[in-house]
Amino acid sequence: MANLLRSLRLLGDESRLRMLRLLTREELSVAELQEILGMGQSRISMALSQLKQAELVELRKVGQKSLYRFTGDATVVEILRQSAQELPETATDDDALRLILTKRKDKMRAYFDELAGRFGRHYVPGRSWKGVAEMLLKLLPPMVIADIGAGEGTLSLLLAQRAERVIAVDNSEKMVDYGREAARKAGVANIEYRVGDLEELPLETATVDLALFSQSLHHALHPQEAVQEAARILKPGGRVVILDLQRHSFEEARELYADVWLGFSEVELLGFLKKAHFRDPELSVVHREEEAPHFETVLAIGQK
Repeated sequence: MANLLRSLRLLGDESRLRMLRLLTREELSVAELQEILGMGQSRISMALSQLKQAELVELRKVGQKSLYRFTGDATVVEILRQSAQELPETATDDDALRLILTKRKDKMRAYFDELAGRFGRHYVPGRSWKGVAEMLLKLLPPMVIADIGAGEGTLSLLLAQRAERVIAVDNSEKMVDYGREAARKAGVANIEYRVGDLEELPLETATVDLALFSQSLHHALHPQEAVQEAARILKPGGRVVILDLQRHSFEEARELYADVWLGFSEVELLGFLKKAHFRDPELSVVHREEEAPHFETVLAIGQK
């Protein structure tokens, strides 16, 4: 009862209500909350400290960044839902949150724009030909394949040799332009390059036989949503294939490679597949690098 009363007292303040509403939708830093709410840093930090003591939010460290996320129960969620109709700033807060998330994606896109044309000549953690070979052995052409987060399309070109059609999707226009030109020079006509986000794929529902994430899922802001998008575009019986880094602690990857996530554990990948209703999941570590920081590559496969 004491915790409930304390929570209700905290929810009596509009600024804390606005914060909690935002944190139910997205993990945010103090700086991002400042930008959205237009409040001072000390005021926001004080409010977050109070909400943390009441166990309504918790702090998660991501490299040098500290992110807050909502941890309240269903009762609090309902209070926030009802209060949204009365808070005059609701629409403005929602618009500002969308802008913040767009800025996050733009920062990642700028990194890959700079790499366009030289990406394949630089070291990328987890880009392993052994891992790719393990994946290709499990494919049964001819297929319509979506290469999600395709970059310059190096893998797309390989797949196109046997596939019916390959749709290469990347959020960097420069990467897409480079891939198109590379395909033209190679005389490959069954590849289509499209600019698009991993979480909002520019593909029709149930049109693809294979959805492939090759070292791209750790760049998604919301990897679960990206996997669910893969499920949407797949035909019944189609498969998703994820090649990604095993969870690691090489924090420099965030700056060096614009990684949002430091890989995923096999348990996390299995959870993504199950929540997206994929069946017969297969997971295995297919490559271990000998040099530090000893990245490992995980292969995960599921069927729709």
